[in-house]
Amino acid sequence: MNAAAGLPPEQASGGHPTNGIDDTVHQRHRLGILTITAEARRADFSYLREALGLTPGNLSRHLTVLEAAGLVQVEKGYAGRRPRTWVRITGQGRAALAAELAALTELVRRHREAQGSQRPRIADGDVHGRRR
Repeated sequence: MNAAAGLPPEQASGGHPTNGIDDTVHQRHRLGILTITAEARRADFSYLREALGLTPGNLSRHLTVLEAAGLVQVEKGYAGRRPRTWVRITGQGRAALAAELAALTELVRRHREAQGSQRPRIADGDVHGRRR
């Protein structure tokens, strides 16, 4: 959950990096959809399905969740006589993806920092190494 999802301001503005993870974005297939659409002007439904290894029904469900959250826009049309569905990331989707990546980057940074230090385990003290 994040600030937009109802975290108190003191938790949303600080604390552990996982407080910045949004469950709507974090699910691996939805994260894949947002990442792919952020890299392209728009992505074809078939391409997303194949790239992410999803069934049409599964992909449709993930797109419905992302569209309801305002993170993607789904466009239906034709390429010649063939019906097509294209997906575009919205400005809100780009912001949500950036926030997710920032939270994950901070989580990795903290993990690497902790691996390199000789601090006591959290069970032995708090995160700052002080005994309880």
